[in-house]
Amino acid sequence: MERAKASAHRLMNPTRSPNAKPRSRSTAGSSQPDATTTAPALNEPWSAEQVLSTFPAAVPKQPTSSLHFLHTIERLKTTPREGWRRFKIPNGESIADHMYRMSILTLLAPQPLRSKLDIPRCTLLAIVHDMGESIVGDITPMDKVSKVEKHRREAEAMDFLTTGTQPSDSSDKEDHTQDVSNRVQSPVFHGLLGSGTGCEDAGQMIRSAWAEYEADETLEAHFVHDVDKLELLLQMMEYERREEGKVDLGEFVRVADKIQLEEMRQWSRDVLRERLEFWKGKGTAEVGMMELTNRLVQESEGEKR
Repeated sequence: MERAKASAHRLMNPTRSPNAKPRSRSTAGSSQPDATTTAPALNEPWSAEQVLSTFPAAVPKQPTSSLHFLHTIERLKTTPREGWRRFKIPNGESIADHMYRMSILTLLAPQPLRSKLDIPRCTLLAIVHDMGESIVGDITPMDKVSKVEKHRREAEAMDFLTTGTQPSDSSDKEDHTQDVSNRVQSPVFHGLLGSGTGCEDAGQMIRSAWAEYEADETLEAHFVHDVDKLELLLQMMEYERREEGKVDLGEFVRVADKIQLEEMRQWSRDVLRERLEFWKGKGTAEVGMMELTNRLVQESEGEKR
């Protein structure tokens, strides 16, 4: 049994010894262990069920209340965002921290975009879009996990968290099967908000919102994807300022060029202008992505003229 648990642990921690001490922030008082954020290697089979088997409290095949769901998403509060940890940012934000401010940002949508949006729907998308990371961990581009495999893992995690699977269930997986060598076949199961929990409608709502965000086809999804990037830019600026210019996080500036909606691009330019002023105040303009920062800010100035 212990050997099986160690094997499952390595699925979420391929670069760390099973006996290694967590490097993330303290989780004192937590009902679950700190979730790791190192992505599983592509050549290792992965399933949500295996990860859940490492939890200190057994997760039943057919839950009868929402408590197991709530205990599982607690990991979002204790899992650090991996990009900042790579830069050794002390006391870096958690996944839940990131999603909370995203939710606030949706309430502040700029006009005229705001009048076109279903704001409550946007807020829902923001608070569920990374929920699967409570099981999967925070996979970043640096982990070299394909988008297909990342989506598969997160889709399976969301099935476990919400509605479960049925024998004929294809959910989001039929179009994402090229990494089948990494799949561990999971049995049919009831989700943590599935039949018998009294929260079936909530489970369906959460799963539907996550799928809408992933598909990125609605205006609300486009907006929340932009909000995701804007929140990252804000955090980048705040960490550079908090560390008094001792850390250069300029590599994250490139996400500003991927923002789709013009009102959101303008908002991001305001953040980048603030970054320019900060580094000039430090007596240097030779920091990461400054050329891109200047170009985006100049686009903004050109529009004003």
